[in-house]
Amino acid sequence: MRQAMKINVFADYVSPETGRVLDLIGTSESDDCVIEGYLDDRAGGNRYPIHNGIPRFVQGANYADSFGFQWNRYRRIQLDSFNGSTLTRDRFYEGTGWESKDLSGKRILEAGCGAGRFSEVMLAAGAHLYSFDYSTAVDAAWRNNRHHSAWRLAQADIMAIPFPECSFDYVFCFGVLQHTPDPERAFLNLTRYIKPGGHIAVDVYMVQTTLNKLTAKYWLRPITRRIPKPLLLKVLEFYLPWWTPLDSHVLSRIPRLGPLISMLIPCWNKMGLPLSYDHRLEWTILDTFDAFSCEFDYPQTLAAVRSWCDAAGLVDVTVREGGNGIECHGSKPR
Repeated sequence: MRQAMKINVFADYVSPETGRVLDLIGTSESDDCVIEGYLDDRAGGNRYPIHNGIPRFVQGANYADSFGFQWNRYRRIQLDSFNGSTLTRDRFYEGTGWESKDLSGKRILEAGCGAGRFSEVMLAAGAHLYSFDYSTAVDAAWRNNRHHSAWRLAQADIMAIPFPECSFDYVFCFGVLQHTPDPERAFLNLTRYIKPGGHIAVDVYMVQTTLNKLTAKYWLRPITRRIPKPLLLKVLEFYLPWWTPLDSHVLSRIPRLGPLISMLIPCWNKMGLPLSYDHRLEWTILDTFDAFSCEFDYPQTLAAVRSWCDAAGLVDVTVREGGNGIECHGSKPR
């Protein structure tokens, strides 16, 4: 089945350059769906292609290419509906502080959807969800969640979002900000899209102050992020199936030297998750690739994230350790 989006959903998009409503032109249609075509800002002179049913507000290679590569390779492993867990659902509600009943019928902007693991959770709550990702991960996300009629999906830049400002009840962004060239600027831009009285929830990696596996990651990344992505993934897929059991069951029993070796060998070990062995191993490969392949990785401090919220004028702010490092949520004043 080819990917396609209903014709009427394209009315939701605006030009990220001019803010003007876009015209749908030059389409090839399948029933009442658009597969190939353009969104055109006639007055501004900008034209954005629709390819495989998804509007593309960015084209060509970009700093998020590694994420497009990984999510199209491992597109389902983190979906609760695929792995039989509630891991993603639990992380979403614990990390945001939101409740399912509050999301039903609400407009939510999801910045950096990846393969759509959190999209699935918000759509199940009955939200009207507007998701985007900078990478071709949108193709994986669409294959995972395209059956939801209340979903809009685009390939777009977090600094040039193709929706009207002040138009969302909730803004959600997990696993993204540290991978942008300027996390603070990306966060402040997201806050422009919250309605007065609306809410935002984000997370970001935290600066490490002790020697651990996360610290060692930054020693190795100058090398690993320059390795061609297909080659890096092949290396991980080769050694992690036999290394991960050693990391889990042997190194922990060797005083001092075992933990040091474990820290230095790239292995984002997920063997403690309540999943099947195959799912745990795939998640381990995926997270290890994610950690060592991305172009940017800028962890933050709690104080820095609080300063972002102050600069955005947010109220009812909570900034805490949790999730992947730091979790933050707040609201825009009415």
